[in-house]
Amino acid sequence: MSTLYLTHPACLEHDNGFGHPERPDRLLAIERALENELFQSLIREQAPLGTLEQAELAHPREYVDRVAAAAPEEGHVQLDPDTVMSPGSLEAALRAIGAATAAVDEVVERKVSNAFCAVRPPGHHAEKVRAMGFCLFGTAAVAARHAQRQHGLERVAVVDFDVHHGNGTQDIFWDDPSLFYGSTHQMPLYPGTGAPSETGAGNIFNAPLQPGDGAAEFREAMEAVILPGLERFAPELVIISAGFDAHTRDPLANINLVEQDFAWITRRLAEIADSCCSGRVVSLLEGGYDLQGLALSAAAHVAALMEA
Repeated sequence: MSTLYLTHPACLEHDNGFGHPERPDRLLAIERALENELFQSLIREQAPLGTLEQAELAHPREYVDRVAAAAPEEGHVQLDPDTVMSPGSLEAALRAIGAATAAVDEVVERKVSNAFCAVRPPGHHAEKVRAMGFCLFGTAAVAARHAQRQHGLERVAVVDFDVHHGNGTQDIFWDDPSLFYGSTHQMPLYPGTGAPSETGAGNIFNAPLQPGDGAAEFREAMEAVILPGLERFAPELVIISAGFDAHTRDPLANINLVEQDFAWITRRLAEIADSCCSGRVVSLLEGGYDLQGLALSAAAHVAALMEA
């Protein structure tokens, strides 16, 4: 089997406006990096269109309808100071959901070994009833609940190495012990959540990093907190919220990882998935705003998935 790569041109049509760091060029940079002959064996598919009903796996219907109704026919609508909708935003967000759920289907059904979804907008800041942090719907949370609803999985994990804490995924998972959320992230930093004391129903594991931390601190946080918790949880599927903004080049934070660190954590998560759930891993793009750092990191991540 092989690694599935899912994306869609509609994800380029989500426009946050001039100067916004979450921009279409992010996906184009990843596409260029994956043109290398190293990635010839990737199974490349276009993301199907997800549904508003699938978004309801993580959000109340009233919230889903409110986001859908906010999509403008022209121009921009500001949902919060950082989060914007343009005419192409709703389809982009639904393609992200479609990619995530299709990836879960193909991985769980053993059609592929694992999957990476290069989609935008990102999702891990979207709380149950609030769009924020560039995010409209909690894509990783939808994928996890889809795995449970569609395939009968009992325990699904999300591991998040974005430099910003995934407050949205944590909010959605908070009181559900069938779902695991583990995060390394810079603290203090937006959105201000992610303290070790935030444990939910015993299913939330936060390991914050300090500004200036690098590979040693990141790997220690993973090995001391996140990975042992994940192993005890024994997931039937591992979903990765793959944000690459902890790269040393990234302008939005102060953590000093390089692409080899993302390859390392990808391999470690794949090893745990091998021992717990036949290697089932689905990875979803979150942040990463320096185009060179993003391209190098995503390529290292995908290469590690292909080796798993």
